[in-house]
Amino acid sequence: MIKDAKILYVDLNEKKTEVKTLDAETYRKYPGGSALGMYLMLQEMDPEVDPLSPENLLIFSVSPLTGIPISGQSRMCVTTKSPLTGMAGDSQVGGFIPAAVKGNGWDSIVIKGKADKPVYLYLEKDKAEIRDASKMWGMITGEAEAALAEDLGHDKFESSIIGPAGENMVSYASIMHRRSRANGRNGVGAVMGSKNLKALVVKKAPPILPEDPDNMKKYLTLNVKEKMAANEVVTDVSINGSAGSTDAHGAEGFLPSYNWEKGIMDDWIKTAGTTITNTILKKRETCFGCAIRCKGVVEVPDKADPEYGGPEYETCATFGSYCGNTDLGEICHANQLCNMFGMDTITCGATIAWAIDCFEKGILTEKETDGLELRFGNEQHFDTLIKKIAYKEKGIGELLAKGSAAAAKELGKEAEDLVVACKGQEWPAHMVQFKPNLALNYAANPYGADHQCAEHDTALMAPDDDQNWIWPNMLDHFEKSDDYGILDDNKARFAYVTQKFYAMMDSLCLCQFAWGPAWQLYGPQDLLDFCKYGIGWDVSLEELQEIGERRINMMRLFNQKLGFSRKDDVLPKKAFLPIEHGEGEIAQITPEQFEETLTTYYKLAGWDTETGNPKQETIDRLGLGWVQEKLCM
Repeated sequence: MIKDAKILYVDLNEKKTEVKTLDAETYRKYPGGSALGMYLMLQEMDPEVDPLSPENLLIFSVSPLTGIPISGQSRMCVTTKSPLTGMAGDSQVGGFIPAAVKGNGWDSIVIKGKADKPVYLYLEKDKAEIRDASKMWGMITGEAEAALAEDLGHDKFESSIIGPAGENMVSYASIMHRRSRANGRNGVGAVMGSKNLKALVVKKAPPILPEDPDNMKKYLTLNVKEKMAANEVVTDVSINGSAGSTDAHGAEGFLPSYNWEKGIMDDWIKTAGTTITNTILKKRETCFGCAIRCKGVVEVPDKADPEYGGPEYETCATFGSYCGNTDLGEICHANQLCNMFGMDTITCGATIAWAIDCFEKGILTEKETDGLELRFGNEQHFDTLIKKIAYKEKGIGELLAKGSAAAAKELGKEAEDLVVACKGQEWPAHMVQFKPNLALNYAANPYGADHQCAEHDTALMAPDDDQNWIWPNMLDHFEKSDDYGILDDNKARFAYVTQKFYAMMDSLCLCQFAWGPAWQLYGPQDLLDFCKYGIGWDVSLEELQEIGERRINMMRLFNQKLGFSRKDDVLPKKAFLPIEHGEGEIAQITPEQFEETLTTYYKLAGWDTETGNPKQETIDRLGLGWVQEKLCM
């Protein structure tokens, strides 16, 4: 059963810590991760604060399921007001620090204020100490991790660290764990840097014992190898990592290329996941308790050190096809630099692709680019650009450190038309012409484009006996879709229903390679079993879906207070381009289709179709009247 949550409050201004508990009844409604983070942020903070001010909160949260040895449970969510979007934002990370946080007895860590000098926070069981990090300030992530071990006198810890990009408050700075895993999106690293907080450090801890270990083994963990062997998608992820999506999207003709002008790039196979596996892969790593082992580690002489992992699919695309680049070594080098300096590879690569597009169209010249000739296929400037961005060097570095959307506003409409972002958040590498439901999810999602905020509607093309069809239909009834480029009311339903499920997973801190409603290792019924045998929680899919819905609506209400509405749920101009795929086939969505189905999406969500804001009956049904009172709506 869900128990009271133990929350650590850290005031960096006062150099004080305080422990509070959240009662089990409330915690069940907001059971960790994103839901708990939003609950605490709305309780404690005015949405109108400046994202980089001491008043902004930085909240690390795990869930009641975290730390129980099973695939895909070791995730941690960071919640804050995003400096990239100016809205409610969060970001998830895997690895080993989530299990360590839970193993030391913490459910959430709420950080406010700003230290007068660089510090790090050290947690060991009930002990919470704010320690001096002055000598680590300015260090790249790997150096800082080594310095922490020296300072502590041991290496029995897990850490989340910012690099120079976070210290310099680059708007898309990340928080890095083990040098290769990132709380990457929404600029959470910039918020951490604004607080003079270099790292969260947690003593390693033993795993959490499940409530019913016998049934956990019988129904969930004992046959995990058989489950993996029977699932070709999970098997591919285990062999090729997420980079295997490059192969799939490239073969279909939906690999976003040349800043989203096309769906294919010549010689894209040079950047594919299978190419990585067959040429430069050194080993595969995993997260705590996970059998999938999706994390690739590469080695490229003079370009990529195994210490910094290897590129995921999004990185292969953003620094590859987005930029017209087929040099795999340069992609790996760009990935390493982003991990060293602590920056989101999606926004960084996409922003550079946008800058190249602007240069080729004459909007940017060598005068604005510090003499750099930015061209598609000219990857030699990645090293220089990434370093300039991380340190916000005056000129092109300072401009691109804002992200493409904010930078384009300084250049004018021509530049803005080339931006591929929603709510200021650059698109991950999944084309809406290929997966039309993502057009709605990217636009309506409270913090903009996120490929992991809902299931992808290619599942609706699966055979009747396939789990990709069976599992989504455990959540609602959907109709089959047999072609790309279709955006209709069925897709709108799929977008919203699966978004609730994914929002719930971000609250229970579950990995979307392991848990989900389509191609993943474990499905909806397995999740009910995990809740029951893991923590003794007899829960229904309806209650879980409502957790996700509550999280989405809290974020929506936060943004509503800031003046955001339907006018902000828009797509970039390039979303409506026709994309040629297959043998001369065309996939395209139209503005009319988008607006019609966005209205359907709002109706399904219980939001006003004119404003896109939650209706009163929706607020009341979800028990969110307290949010209205807090925000005085």
